[in-house]
Amino acid sequence: MIKDKASAQGPAIAQGPKAAPLRKYPPVSATVTDYDMAHHATYLRLLDAESDGADWREVARVVLALDPISAPDTAKSIWERHLARARWMKEQGYRQLLDK
Repeated sequence: MIKDKASAQGPAIAQGPKAAPLRKYPPVSATVTDYDMAHHATYLRLLDAESDGADWREVARVVLALDPISAPDTAKSIWERHLARARWMKEQGYRQLLDK
């Protein structure tokens, strides 16, 4: 089970009191962006949840502060897109961080 953290429900997708707002679409860029840097902890949590075999609904609710019950299609697509970006960071983007 994923450890729950403070989350806000509403029109703006929030991940807690100090987290940067979560967008419906993470960057599609060949370079690490400010958004990626602001969400590095989210990406790590997504990757950890994936390796633990966590259900996407739980991950969407706990990590991304989404409601997979009332908006399952939206929650799943946001989860999929951010997990894909997290994988990109793990496989390619991290190299750019090492070069800094």
